[in-house]
Amino acid sequence: MKTSGSSILACQKCPRLAEHLREVEKTYPEYHCRPVLPFGAQKPKLFIVGLAPGLHGANRSGRPFTGDFAGILLYETLFRHGFANKPKSVGLGDGFKLRDCLITNAVKCLPPQNKPLPVEVKTCNPYLSEEIKALPQRTQILALGHIAHQAVLLALGLKKTLYPFAHAASHSLPQGHTLWNSYHCSRYNTQTRRLTSQMFEALFEKMSQAMVQNPSE
Repeated sequence: MKTSGSSILACQKCPRLAEHLREVEKTYPEYHCRPVLPFGAQKPKLFIVGLAPGLHGANRSGRPFTGDFAGILLYETLFRHGFANKPKSVGLGDGFKLRDCLITNAVKCLPPQNKPLPVEVKTCNPYLSEEIKALPQRTQILALGHIAHQAVLLALGLKKTLYPFAHAASHSLPQGHTLWNSYHCSRYNTQTRRLTSQMFEALFEKMSQAMVQNPSE
């Protein structure tokens, strides 16, 4: 199933999510309140998969992690490693750009309580599958959180038991890509220090080394 940005934006396949967006739009009519498209380079060296748009972040701006608390650590780290032109992204029109990096979400629509249902992850998965198919060979894929990790494996038709999730773990995939794991850079994880900036930085150092040793095509 080859998809376009317009078809994703018009998607109504998950009734619960579609209804939730309609209710949110009543309260915040100026918000994006639609599926959020991937953002970044067309031929990336690094492909990042998050969970889903945040209410006052990507669901507001229409751009992944833009205005989200989770985007603070992510974009600061991307900037330090040369994947972004500035360390902060607050909204469309702020001049923020990604280099050699593409960011998407496992679920394109805002879920209630930031918790998509398994059936919603599965329903949205063909979009992620098409995004991965379009990647250059030997792309480094970073899954932010366990759900994103499993969504990548589902998109590639791989058995979850063969690729267990663990922070800073890496998995060589049959398609030639490398899948990296990180705890999600959410407010909860960073404030409880389940994920620290030092942990996130160390992971990016490993990925950067891998990109040098095994560049994408």
